[in-house]
Amino acid sequence: MIKIKKPENYTDLETGLTSQQVQDKTKQGLTNIQIKKLSRSIPQILADNILTLFNFLNLVIALLIAWTGSYRNLFFLGPVLANIIIGSYQQIRSKLTIDKINLVNEQDFTTIRDGKESKVHIEDLVQDDIVLLKRGNTIPADGIIRSTNGLQTNESSITGESDTIEKQIDDPVYSGSFAVAGLAKVQLTQVGMNSFVSKLSNAVSREKGSDSVLMKIINNIIKILTYTIVPIGLLLFFRSFLKNGNISASILGTSASVIGMIPEGLVVLTSVALATGAYNLSRKRILVRSLNAIETLARVDTLCLDKTGTITTGKLTVKKVLTQNGASENFVKQIASKIVEVTQETNATAQAINNLKIEPLADKVHEILPFSSETKYSGYISESGIRYTMGAPEFIIDSPTAEVKQAVEQAAEKGFRVIAVLKQENSKQSLQGLILISDQVRRQAKNTFEYLKIQGIDLKIISGDNPVTVANVATQAGIDTTDSYVDMSTIDDDTDFKELVKKYKVFGRVRPSQKSDLIKAMQDNGLTVGMTGDGVNDVLAMRQSDCSIAIAGESDAAEASADFVLLNRNFDSMIYMLNEGRRVINNVERVASLYLIKTIYSVVLSIFFIFIGTGYPFEPSQLTPVNALTVGIPTFILALEPNYRPPAGRFMRNVMEIALPAAICNIILIMTINLISGWAHLNYATTSTMSVFGIGIIGYCALLSISKPLIIRKRVMIGTSFVLFLVAFIFSEKLFGLQSILNLNYTFVYISIFLVAWPLFMFMREVFGRRVFSKINWK
Repeated sequence: MIKIKKPENYTDLETGLTSQQVQDKTKQGLTNIQIKKLSRSIPQILADNILTLFNFLNLVIALLIAWTGSYRNLFFLGPVLANIIIGSYQQIRSKLTIDKINLVNEQDFTTIRDGKESKVHIEDLVQDDIVLLKRGNTIPADGIIRSTNGLQTNESSITGESDTIEKQIDDPVYSGSFAVAGLAKVQLTQVGMNSFVSKLSNAVSREKGSDSVLMKIINNIIKILTYTIVPIGLLLFFRSFLKNGNISASILGTSASVIGMIPEGLVVLTSVALATGAYNLSRKRILVRSLNAIETLARVDTLCLDKTGTITTGKLTVKKVLTQNGASENFVKQIASKIVEVTQETNATAQAINNLKIEPLADKVHEILPFSSETKYSGYISESGIRYTMGAPEFIIDSPTAEVKQAVEQAAEKGFRVIAVLKQENSKQSLQGLILISDQVRRQAKNTFEYLKIQGIDLKIISGDNPVTVANVATQAGIDTTDSYVDMSTIDDDTDFKELVKKYKVFGRVRPSQKSDLIKAMQDNGLTVGMTGDGVNDVLAMRQSDCSIAIAGESDAAEASADFVLLNRNFDSMIYMLNEGRRVINNVERVASLYLIKTIYSVVLSIFFIFIGTGYPFEPSQLTPVNALTVGIPTFILALEPNYRPPAGRFMRNVMEIALPAAICNIILIMTINLISGWAHLNYATTSTMSVFGIGIIGYCALLSISKPLIIRKRVMIGTSFVLFLVAFIFSEKLFGLQSILNLNYTFVYISIFLVAWPLFMFMREVFGRRVFSKINWK
C-alpha cells in the first residue's frame, strides 16, 4: 500500500484554510484536478474516427488511384468521409450531452474554510483542506484522519479486499475508497495527479470491461481482415500485372478488391448506435457512465433489486411504537432521536425519526457507535456508562422473548421495517421498544416489474431488511415470491451460494459482502446480472455485477460505482433503459450482415482471381452506388428503428445466416458472368456492369430479409433506393463507369439476373441457414 505523507503543517480544525491560503495553493497547482473524465475528449473522438488502419488503407488506395488518373474511382472516399463525419458528429453530440448532465451530478464536499462549513466541488479542493466525511461519501483525495467518530472505510477498489477498516487519528485514507460508517475530519495531503486514485486511473469509476460484446466480435473480424487484406491485395496486384502488363488496370482492380474487403461503416455504425443510445438516455435524465453498459444492460437476464428506493419510494414514516419493559413511547422516541443526532446519520430511517420532531435525550455522550451495514445498528454510550442502541432486532436483541419475536414477525408480515431500541446498563440489556416504520411501494412499480417479467428478466430482491418484510413489499409490487425468501443472517459462510440463488428470490438481512457473493454466484451460474441500489451497502454488489444502476441523491459511493445513474430518481426508467439497449444491439446485429456480404465475396473472389490470373472483374467507382444504396444509407436508417425483443445472443449466427448465403450468391453470379463473358467475348465494361448489377440485386434480397416486417416507411425507403439504383444503371456511364442496362443486346441478361436472384438467395439461406448454421456453436 502506498504511504500517505504527513502534512508539513497541520491545518486548524476549527478555522480550516483561509481564502488567501486557498488562492495561494490554487496558484501553486495544488488542486484536486481529476485526470479521468467520464467521456472522451473531442480530439480523442476525432482521432478514433480518423486515425484507423482502414482509413490509412483507404488513403493509400486513393493516392494510387489518383496516380492512375482515373479520378471517378475516387468516389469510394465519399462513404468513407460520410462515416467519419456522421460518426464524429453523433459521438461528439453524445459527449456534450453527457458532460452537461454530469455537471448536475458532480460531487461537492463539505469543507471548513475561514471558520465556516461550505460546499466545495471535488476539483476545487486543495492540499491541506479539511474535509468532513460521513457514511456514503467517496474519499476525494489522499489524506490523514484529524478527528473521527467511528469512521470506517472500504478500500476494496484499492486492495481488492471488501473488509471494512476502522480509522483512528493520523491514519491514512485513500482516494477511491469510501466511508461505510461514522464521521471524520480529514486533512488532504495528496491531491489531483498525486493522489492514489490518479495513479490507478480512477479505480472507483473504472469500467467493468474495455469493450462490449458487439465491439469484441467486430474487432475480432477486423483483426482477421488486418492480416488478410494486405497480402491478398499484393498477390492480386502482382498476379494481374504479370498477366496483362497494365499497371493502372492492376491498381484499379486490386483497389476494388481491397475496398470491398473493408467493412468501413460497421465500426462507425456500432459506435454511433451506442453514442445515440447514451444521448437518448441522457435526455431522460439518465446519466450513462459507460457506453458499453448500454449493451450489457440489454443482455441482462437477472436483475437484483434493493428494496428501499427501487421497489419503494424510500420515504419512510414512523407508524407505531410498541413499548417494552415499562418504557414510555416518548422515551423510546427520545432515545432514537438522540442516536440520530449524535451519529449525524442521514439515511431514510434517520430522516423518518427526525420527522417526529421529538426533543432528544439530554445525555452527554462519551462514545458514538456509528451505523454500519455489517452490524446493522447505531447508538452511543453516555458519560454515565449507559449504552443506547437501535437497529435490526435479529442483530441486537440478545435473547428475545416469544412475545417480542411474535411482534416482530407480525409487523414484518405487514411490510413494516422494525427497529429495536435498547438500553444497556451494567451489562444488562433491556428492550425499550420496537419502532414500526412503513415505506410506500412506488406507484408504477407493479407495471414496471410486470413488464420486466414479460421480457424474460428474473427479478431477485437483495436487502438488509427482514426477509418477511421484503417479501411482503415485493408481493405488493407484483413480484411473485411464493414464500421464496431466506434470512442471510442464518446462512453460514461455507454455504453453496450457487444453489442458494437458484432456490430463493428474496434475500433478507444481507450484509454488503454477502450481496457481492450472491451476485458472483449468479454469474457463476451463467447469468448476466444487473444490480440496482442507492446506498453505500450496495456498492460492492454494484461493482461485482455486469451492469449497475444507482438511484441519485443517496450515496456518492453508489453513484461513482454505477454504470447508470437515475438522476430523475425514477426506477420506472428501467423500461426505457432496457428498450434503448435492446434497440441498439438488435439493430446493429441486424444490419451488420450487409457490411460483411461484400467482405466475404471480396476475399473469395480475390483469391479466385489470383489463381486464374485474370484481373478483378470491376472497378471501385462501379460499386459506389451499390454500396451506398443497398448498405450505407439503409443501415443508418434501420439502426434507428424500434426493436425491443430480447437479444438472442447469437450475433455471428444471425449475421452469417444472411451474409454468407448472399456472398455465395454473388460469387456464383460473378463466376457465371465471367465464364459467359469469356465464351461470348464480352468487353470489360459489359462484364463489370453485369457483375455489379448482380451484386446490387442480391444486396436488395438481403436488405428485404433484414427489414422485415416491411412496414410502410421501410417499403418507401427500399422502393426509393431501388429507383435510384435503376437510375444509376441507366444514366451513370461517365460518372460511375456503369454501362446502361437498357442496351437491348444485354437487357435479357439483366432481367435473368433479376429473376434468378431471389430464388437463389432463398435456396442458399435454406441450405446454410437452417441446415448448416443451426448445427454450429458460434460461441
